[in-house]
Amino acid sequence: MLNKSNEQVICESKNVNQEGFTAEDSSVVQSHQLHVKWIAKVALLSAIAYVLMMLEFPLPLMPDFLKFDFSEIASLLAAFSMGPLAGVMVCLLKNLLHLPFSNTMMIGELANFLIGASFVGTAGLIYSRHKTKKAAMLSMAAGTVAMTLVGSLFNLWINIPFYVQVMGFPLEAIIGLSQAAGNTLVHDMSSLILWVFVPFNLFKGGLISVLVSLMYKKVSPLLHS
Repeated sequence: MLNKSNEQVICESKNVNQEGFTAEDSSVVQSHQLHVKWIAKVALLSAIAYVLMMLEFPLPLMPDFLKFDFSEIASLLAAFSMGPLAGVMVCLLKNLLHLPFSNTMMIGELANFLIGASFVGTAGLIYSRHKTKKAAMLSMAAGTVAMTLVGSLFNLWINIPFYVQVMGFPLEAIIGLSQAAGNTLVHDMSSLILWVFVPFNLFKGGLISVLVSLMYKKVSPLLHS
């Protein structure tokens, strides 16, 4: 017969807890629970981002086809609370949800994803390495620069040429829409990029950064629960 102390030694040597699971089993269960929580939070923030994306509106001095929305708030909150991959996933999922309503042959959703992902991915990556208030500010500034650069190059090399060559929308008409909005600085492709897409993305990144910096501390407990 084994006495109590011997039974405890055997139990401890097998690393078995009171519920009959080994420490390794418990670790697997805990990891699975965290993974499920991660997926659920990404799904919820993607749904919020999709709703915000649908509430788009034009900005002064910007052509009618260029709409502003606040969906990157949800993406950036995901990137800060769960890492850059979560932020990029929110950007991807909201655009997949928007595809059935696309009137740009999906090129608009591709642009939105790449530009948004460059913003939240850059910001989330920097913040994940240095989780301080100063690092958060620097990460959002870097994300805004990345978004502006990617947005400018994508529109210069892909988006505008696609509209012109595939959809048959003349460049002059795009310039005309910018001028009709009051932006008289636009007169060719270069000035279209410089005075439309650059300020648009700088403004969007800056405003989203300010809003997230104001709300993150308040919603952080919910995002980390």
